[in-house]
Formats: sequence, C-alpha cells, structure tokens
Amino acid sequence: MNMSFLSGKYIKNDISAGVVVFLVALPLCLGISLASGAPFFSGLISGIVGGIIIGALSSSNLSVSGPAAGLAALVYAAIANVGSFELFLTAVVLAGIIQMLLGAAQLGGIAEYFPSSVIKGMLTSIGILIIAKQIPHAVGYDRDEKGNITQLFPFGNEDWHELLRPLQHIEVGVLFVCLFVIYSNNAIMGKAIY
Repeated sequence: MNMSFLSGKYIKNDISAGVVVFLVALPLCLGISLASGAPFFSGLISGIVGGIIIGALSSSNLSVSGPAAGLAALVYAAIANVGSFELFLTAVVLAGIIQMLLGAAQLGGIAEYFPSSVIKGMLTSIGILIIAKQIPHAVGYDRDEKGNITQLFPFGNEDWHELLRPLQHIEVGVLFVCLFVIYSNNAIMGKAIY
C-alpha cells in the first residue's frame, strides 16, 4: 500500500495536482455516467473510488484510475440488456469478487488466453462510434443536442447512409473552426496531418 502521501513532504505539489485532477475528473465522471445511462451520483462514486481509494491502495506512484469513457457504450448496453441499474451493479460486484478470487489464486495469467485482437476490436469500435457521433457537430449539424453515442441513427431508420446526412448541411464557419482546432492541436503536439 502506497502511503507516501501521508508524510507531508510533497503536500504543496499534491494539493495543486489534486485540484487540477479534480477539476478534470468531476465533469468527466458526470459525463460518462450520463452517456452510460447511469445516475449522476454513480459517476461521483466511481470517481471517488477510482481516484482516492484505488490511488491510496495502489503501489504505483503514477497510477491514474477512474471511469473510462471508452466503456460508456458497453455499460449502456449492459444496463439495457440486464434490465435495471441495480442488477448491473450486482453483476459488477460479482465480477469484482471473481477477479479478486482469481488474483488470490495466482491465476492472472488466464488473461494471456484472450486474443489481443478482441480487445483492440472493442476499443476500435468504441472509437469509431465516438468519431461518428462528433462528425455532425464538426460540420454544424447539431440536431442531436445530447450527444448520446448510442443515438447515431434516427429511430427506426438504421441505415448507414444516414451517417452522411450531416455532410449535406455543412456550416462553413463551424467547419473552419473545427479544422483550425484540429490543425493547431496537432501543431502544438508536434504531429503532422497526413
């Protein structure tokens, strides 16, 4: 258990870093809980558990934990399939208990039997959903104000050509701002746009 934060040696740096992380993590936790179809309070709880409790129990000095935006679509689908948020939480607790039992039995090597292509495919599909959801906002076609990543298509019209509909309603000013932000971000990070 990492208890170096109790020494007070780096308290000034820890407080300033903690405030910055809090200001970033709070809206992220709330946004991910909204995108997942979970109550706002669950986003706060996950941020507290991931940021404070897991951070204190971790043996790493540089660990970062908390809610993951990439899993929002999976959590949303899981809550919808299970039927209620309470049943989903029960499933999460049971999965956690199974993971702790596997860890106590030194069976962590089982993860090596899961092909990496499955994990990469899951993360790629989530990335595609997020990018596809941002295309209408990037060209100024803001018909869906919520930005819910599960509502890519109009209800009852699940055709892929619907993804091209925003390109028929381009706002030049919004597109210019979007391209400028992407370009400046890449210039700052030292990356070239190909």
